[in-house]
Amino acid sequence: MIRIQDLWVAVMVFAATLPVAAEEAGPPQGSSDLLQRFPVKEARQGVGVDADAFYAVDNGAIAKYDKKTGALLGKWQGDAIHLDSAVVVDGRIYAAHSNYPACPAVSSVEIWDAATLKHIGSHSLGVQRGSLTWIDQDAKGVWWGTFANYDGIFGKCPDAGGTDHTQLVRFDGNWRVAEAWAFPGALLEKFGDMSNSGGSWGPDGRLYISGHDRPELYIVELPEIGATLRWVGTVPIEISGQGFAFDRTQPGLVYGIIRRMDGGEVTVSRVAPPGIN
Repeated sequence: MIRIQDLWVAVMVFAATLPVAAEEAGPPQGSSDLLQRFPVKEARQGVGVDADAFYAVDNGAIAKYDKKTGALLGKWQGDAIHLDSAVVVDGRIYAAHSNYPACPAVSSVEIWDAATLKHIGSHSLGVQRGSLTWIDQDAKGVWWGTFANYDGIFGKCPDAGGTDHTQLVRFDGNWRVAEAWAFPGALLEKFGDMSNSGGSWGPDGRLYISGHDRPELYIVELPEIGATLRWVGTVPIEISGQGFAFDRTQPGLVYGIIRRMDGGEVTVSRVAPPGIN
């Protein structure tokens, strides 16, 4: 006679040998190759890049470095509270700025001339859906960004939301939020107590984002129905989360940062995304 307990054990052992379903295994993974490292003390929050230089971002500073030699070319330092990521568009550096971790969260878009590092513009977003952590322009000239919220400061800011209140937004031509999307739960788990720190549109027309600490980029897509993004791919890469940027003069190259107590590094990697249906 076969006991029910023995039959149940046999079923569980058999199930453990079955291949894991694609949905349970998570999105497909791509790969990356590290090409260069530059020691950069301002590499604390993010980095932008154009044809000749990269721009390391600290809370209250942006430093310009030569892409070939890593030599410091200039630096802006001012009254900014918490600069985050940066992107260079048509000779201008655009950076996300907030009062993180103060409450309520207020944000702005700050603008510099890339040639001179002169601060030339500021667009206040006021009290918004969280702290603006990154902005980027897609191939059609549309601006996108994320308003981040954090489990790590939720108790200090009772009026703020936790990490699950983080939202990707599409801006209209006047920096008003036109649409917004939530992040899927599985991706929120990757962020931990923090949130989505960086984002950049890749040469494949897909949106890549980063968390706060993990050495990974996540590829997300807008849903066909509903308001929650689809996580469709992951790329391991030599970064420590934070802001990053695709080099649009050299498709496939990503500039990222690694934060260290005694300074930091800017890394340059070639990204090979996974095949995505």
